[in-house]
Amino acid sequence: MRDAYHDELEALTDRLVEMTRLVRSAMSRGTTALLDADLQLAESVISRDAEVNQLYAEIETSIYEVMATQQPVAVDLRTVITALRMAADLERMGDHAEHIAKIARMRHPDSAIPAELRDTIVEMGAIAERLIVKTGSVIVSRDVETAKELESDDDAMDRLHRRLFRVLLADGWSHGVEAAIDITLVGRYYERYADHAVRVARDVVYLVTGSRNTD
Repeated sequence: MRDAYHDELEALTDRLVEMTRLVRSAMSRGTTALLDADLQLAESVISRDAEVNQLYAEIETSIYEVMATQQPVAVDLRTVITALRMAADLERMGDHAEHIAKIARMRHPDSAIPAELRDTIVEMGAIAERLIVKTGSVIVSRDVETAKELESDDDAMDRLHRRLFRVLLADGWSHGVEAAIDITLVGRYYERYADHAVRVARDVVYLVTGSRNTD
């Protein structure tokens, strides 16, 4: 019985890693759809968000069953609690990628991104991918130092987010209110995607150390 219990705990990790793969793919394809006004790619991101939601539901159900039948304590209790929190954050990351794809779909056949902001969005997409790759890695390795590195990557995302607003608020902005709203939303989705990745990393640190102090 205990072997089956620990197998289930290991399966939680596998499902979480699969979620990171799905949300990485979603963000990569969502960024491309946004920049290239690729309607088919945007639709694929939107439709496949159901896969992320399904994995989240499976993790949630599994955790509730483990808690009801096995009454985990100590490290095992931390494992199931943090797994539930991480799954929720990853599900939200999938939602943010979906929102980006929806903006691409809404503005098709035009790109929602003006030429002067394309490089910034490319950078934000690259940082988002780097964050989720590291997130998947630390979920498996439980490497505290790598988990803490995500804070620096998030700082880089925040700087790019601020750069978007500098362009939007500059006197030379000539794309109107609608484009400004699109850019504001897109920037927020990337910024929140990064924040959720950091939250997952902090949960890994807590799982390993038992402390919420990330210093």
